[in-house]
Amino acid sequence: MLELYTAGTQNGIRANIALAESGLPYVVHKLNLSAGEQRQPAYLAVNPAGRIPALVDPEGPDGGTRLAQSGAIMIYVANKSGRMWPAGDSAKIAALQWLMFACSDAAGWNGVYQQAMMMMPEKVDANIEYCKQRLLRWFGEADAQLAQTPYLAGPEISLADFALYPVVNQRSALIQEAGLKNLLRWWNELNGRPGVQKGLNEST
Repeated sequence: MLELYTAGTQNGIRANIALAESGLPYVVHKLNLSAGEQRQPAYLAVNPAGRIPALVDPEGPDGGTRLAQSGAIMIYVANKSGRMWPAGDSAKIAALQWLMFACSDAAGWNGVYQQAMMMMPEKVDANIEYCKQRLLRWFGEADAQLAQTPYLAGPEISLADFALYPVVNQRSALIQEAGLKNLLRWWNELNGRPGVQKGLNEST
């Protein structure tokens, strides 16, 4: 059985949703990051970097697999389950492109925006606004894509959609304020999926 080590961060939620949508059997180990559980020897044996998420597959290649990085975990789970990849090579390539967009551009700038608001020693309004506008740029790109297709990679839902969901879910008020109606339509649809809600609830 797959074992996921996670917490209520966007990276953790992203990996958890992938497992919940995959149909594969799994168990969740939720870490308390505030208490430093990710730095304890037991977890460092799973992921020496001391970050979440991490996935353990005792039945993986070469006698078992240990894997970190949420995007890599999503690809591994999609390949193992045969789900979350759309049909056709072109659609799979598009899904991979939007997966990278979600994990790097959108999630990366969302993290910078969060730090600018909450964690930087000097909270300068101009810096916060700059980070906000950069994040809205990425949301705008997703909104433009979703004006053309129901999901990021085309007519079928894919792991790319599940990768972007945690970022959009955290910033839904900002997206509403910006009037990105296609992204909001997509967000509301994903909210109605039992797998999305299961993954979200298991991590948070």
